[in-house]
Amino acid sequence: MKNSLVKSRIFTLIALGILLYWFVIPAVLTHNVVELARIGKADEIPAISYKVWNYYQKGQYVSNSTPKDAVGDLKKMIEEDAELSVVTAPIWYVALEAPNYPKETFPEGIPVYYHFDGFSGDVHEMNTINHYIGMDPMERGAPYLRALAPYALVFVALVMVYYILYDSKILDILMLIPVFLPVIFLGFYAYWLYWFGHHMHSWGAFKIKPFMPTVFGDGKVAQFTTHSYPTTGFWLLLAISFFSLLAIISKRKARKAAKSEA
Repeated sequence: MKNSLVKSRIFTLIALGILLYWFVIPAVLTHNVVELARIGKADEIPAISYKVWNYYQKGQYVSNSTPKDAVGDLKKMIEEDAELSVVTAPIWYVALEAPNYPKETFPEGIPVYYHFDGFSGDVHEMNTINHYIGMDPMERGAPYLRALAPYALVFVALVMVYYILYDSKILDILMLIPVFLPVIFLGFYAYWLYWFGHHMHSWGAFKIKPFMPTVFGDGKVAQFTTHSYPTTGFWLLLAISFFSLLAIISKRKARKAAKSEA
């Protein structure tokens, strides 16, 4: 019984560690950084947000238009009016190849990364291309979900903490949330792709019929080629899901063992 309970706590702790490091901490401590910079209120960004943003931005994609001396430095990027992004782990990657963008500059197309709390990559360029076919800018997608993401992630983290400390069947049910995080993300991602593809505007230079953008794999939209694949954050979500499921199974085994011993 004790062995299974210890395993449950270890599995939960591993899942919690991944969630905290790659999602909760950067989402909470850099919350609204992009929005405040965009509306000219950078002076309201806390000092800790600059440090956390700089730390987590390392290794992530930076737009080619960003001045080299400003890369990885939030303060300089704001001063240079460079394109900012959220710094949680990117979950899904989309690239769009367009005839007017040279392969030397964008060898794999215009890249954009989807996160729980926003976007990263060449969002401005992607919005420009989308405008040609009458599609809304990416920021129209899931505005409330992106705003609530830090709070939702904190809630999931608290569920895990309580699961380590207490034994309750209600917590078993709540632990299904981290188990299904990859599915939850994909569900919202697919829904908003559908929404964008079925809310086209007449002002687009290219007139195309409503369509479902490619969720996974390669696709074609007018004269553009698209690529849509999971990236780092999705594999981290799968790891969280896997360890959360193991934690539930182990705790249920501990309960059965306790009953048989009673």
